[in-house]
Formats: sequence, C-alpha cells, structure tokens
Amino acid sequence: MISVQEARDRVLAAARPPATEIVMLSEAAGRTLAEPIVAKRSQPPADMSAMDGYAVRAADAAAPGARLKVIGAVPAGRPFAGEVGPGEAVRIFTGGETPAGADAIVLQEDAEADGDWVVFSEAAQLGRHIRRGGLDFVSGKSTIPAGVVMSPRHVALAAGMNAVWARVARKPRVAILATGDEIRLPGDALGPGQIIGSSGLGVSAYVTACGGEPLVLDVAGDTTEALRAAAGQARGADILVTLGGASVGDHDLVQAALGEEGLSVDFWRIAMRPGKPLMFGALGPQLVLGLPGNPVSTMVCGLLFLGPLIRRMLGRADAAPRTVRARLETAMAANDQREDYVRARLIDRADGLAAAPFEIQDSSMMSVYAEADGLIVRPPHAPAAAAGDVVQVLPLDVC
Repeated sequence: MISVQEARDRVLAAARPPATEIVMLSEAAGRTLAEPIVAKRSQPPADMSAMDGYAVRAADAAAPGARLKVIGAVPAGRPFAGEVGPGEAVRIFTGGETPAGADAIVLQEDAEADGDWVVFSEAAQLGRHIRRGGLDFVSGKSTIPAGVVMSPRHVALAAGMNAVWARVARKPRVAILATGDEIRLPGDALGPGQIIGSSGLGVSAYVTACGGEPLVLDVAGDTTEALRAAAGQARGADILVTLGGASVGDHDLVQAALGEEGLSVDFWRIAMRPGKPLMFGALGPQLVLGLPGNPVSTMVCGLLFLGPLIRRMLGRADAAPRTVRARLETAMAANDQREDYVRARLIDRADGLAAAPFEIQDSSMMSVYAEADGLIVRPPHAPAAAAGDVVQVLPLDVC
C-alpha cells in the first residue's frame, strides 16, 4: 500500500495541461482563467471628484473664509472645458472629472453659495477628495491573473477593465460509471438484494462543484462485456470514474475488463481509511480513477483525489485539499498504519474551532457524512489524542 500523499502526487502528476476556450464575460463566473485579463482602460480614466463640492486651487482657499468666483459646473460625464485660475472655483459633483488647474475639492457642506461666488468655512487641502487617474487599475498594466476562479467580484472588475471575453480552462469532462448487479438508480423498482446507488449522483454533484462537467453513465452489471461497453460510452471524457468493483473482489473485474481495452494501472491500494481499495491508471489519453463502492468511501476519495485532479486540470494552484486546525472535543484512540479520515462536526468556540468526531464511523453511513462538516485527519500510527489537543481537519466544503 502507498500513502495518501504519494497517491495524490501520482494522480496530479498525470494531469495534462488544461485545454482552453473563450467565453463571454457574462458567462465567466465560476470559470478558471487560462490567461490573464489585462485592463483596456484605466480607472478612473482621469482625476475625479470623490465628493460633491467645489474644485479649487488649494492655495486660493488655504484658510476658512476664502471667497472665490464660480465659473462653471462639472456633473459626472461632462468634463469642464476651461481651466480653474487664481481666485476661481468650479461646482463639481461626485464622479465629475477634476478641471484643469484645480488640485483640491472643498465639500459642499463647507461652502455657502452667494450668487456667482462661494465662501468656504473650511480650508482646502491639497489633493483632498480627488481620486487620481488609475487609482483602481491602469490600462495595459493591471491584470486579473491566470488561475483565478472568476467570482462575481472578479467579473465586475473585468467589466470595469472593459473586457468582453475571457479565455478560461475548459471544464474537464468526467464520466461516472457505477458498477454492480445489485445497483439501481433512484426511482427504480427494487428486487431482492438490490440497493439504490447514491454515489453516482453525489460524485456528479461534486464534479460540478469543482468546475468539471459530469456525465453519469448507465449502471454496468458485473460482466466483462457490460464494463467494456460502458468504457466505450465514456470515450471522449478526460476522466473515467468507476464506482465499486465486483463480487469477486474490489476492482478485480473492473481491472480485467478495462485491461482488455488497454487500461494501464498505476496503483490500486492506499493506506487510508475509508478508501483503501482505490485504483488509478490510464486508458489511452483518459485517466481512470476507480473509487471504492461504499458511499462514504466514494465521497472521501473523491474529496482527496478527484477534486484535486479536476483543479489541477483547470490550472488552479490550489489543487491539494486545504486543512484547518481545530481542538478535539473528545479523546481519540491511537491510530494504526492507515491514515484515518474521521467524520466530525465543526463547532465555533470562543477560543477557536473545535472538532467533535461522530461515535459511529461506518463507511456505509451517508447520513453521518451528510451531517459532518469536516474530516479529522489522523496520520498513520498517530498516538492517542486527548480532548483539547489540536488536530488537522479537512473541511467538507472543499471546491
């Protein structure tokens, strides 16, 4: 058996550079940039007023009581054609372009209009209330870098930069194949010994959340012919994910059937719990990830391997799952030779985050996994831990 870290390193090393496509900026939310978005304009494009007031030469209103002649007005979007000279002021509104010659804004509440004149009760300060051109970003220099996942705030920034299109990483196509004679889909009639295969839809939802494009295939029975036919349906996908093995042993039939199609297996056992019988290999250009059949094992392995693989194929720097630190609510026994991922609730305490492991950790219990907020990571041979000890936790909101 190999370690979780080695297994993930080998999975990520096999990921190809992301393919790219161009989308309209309006469709870029949630997509990963494949190349930077460069500002096509500066913001502000010129010096602008940050407040309603009067644009003046600071030297002309250096003390309260200054009286200046108002020679015009500057609403937003209508620059002043002239220049502010000695003893002059221009009425200006928020977003208005600062007139030539002016170097300060005096607030309207600190001014009293008197016909064509204005008297100030406060002194002007050089540069006060002026937003300098390029304060936000500069044309040709400011960028949103490649690798950024476009959030609504990034879309707004790109729009301000006058971007119309964005080159993004193409969503990795992930074919999901549940195997087993006993597996039926939600809503199907169930015969004796048959069960609902929930993992396929769970993995599909996870692929979508991670930025991939899922394709849920028909359930394949425990025959070589069915599995080979399913592999044919998956052609064109970047990743083929199989769920479960066969009655003769974990992944034995999957490996044999896909081996006839050219599957090359890298590894198939990992020193972890849950999820020991995980397979990884390649079928031509297609990567193959064989996840265990128990629902919780499926989801945990998806979190540890499938999510990172999708993120790497998207060109993201944060491929590996992140962990946070938390204090144990209850004691935990010493661990054996396998890395353990313990389902737990996360609790915000006054002194920081706490993790409360569930009493039952059976890998078939999706109700526990759904209620959990994170996985306490217990390294191989970790000693017993007392309540209050700090542990590493993998949050379940990854992706």
